[in-house]
Amino acid sequence: MSFQQSDSELRQEFGSVEESPALRIEEERAEQIIDALNADLAASYVLYHQLKKHHWNVEGAEFLELHRFLEEAYEDVEEQADAIAERAQAIGGVPVAGPTNLADHSYVDFEGEDVYDVRTSLRNDMELFGDIVERFRDHIELTNSLGDYASEEVLRDAIDDYEDHAHHLEHYLEDDTLVVDEATH
Repeated sequence: MSFQQSDSELRQEFGSVEESPALRIEEERAEQIIDALNADLAASYVLYHQLKKHHWNVEGAEFLELHRFLEEAYEDVEEQADAIAERAQAIGGVPVAGPTNLADHSYVDFEGEDVYDVRTSLRNDMELFGDIVERFRDHIELTNSLGDYASEEVLRDAIDDYEDHAHHLEHYLEDDTLVVDEATH
């Protein structure tokens, strides 16, 4: 196993907070916000990888539409994760990175490597979106109560995307369909 290390000195240790003279969020508040943002970042990457897995493995009559939907969803999740990471860094933190740290800091679990039928996969995605949305709501309240309205706005933007994708998944999972099962007709 190789570890890349340069001759440079460590700039900031993960878990530490450096004061931002421009943003002026006191260290205790920044720590709470960064912890929340890092948890949301980690959960978002769990969701990203699960959506990507389902994008690779989707099959069936609705393949193309679902393949495109899942691609759009994981791209949006990655974009929101980037915004969350940049906000954590802006207020003096180090964004969580790397597979082990992401797993350790996430409040949601990846469904695993197995491949499930399309309905189960989409149901798992909808549940994961829902779990993250619930936590985002808590963190929106937290950032608001701590006076960090910019972090609140980052999370509000993310929750808007995540709820939209979850709502679309809900529609995909409805029983009504135009696809005819030839075995029953």
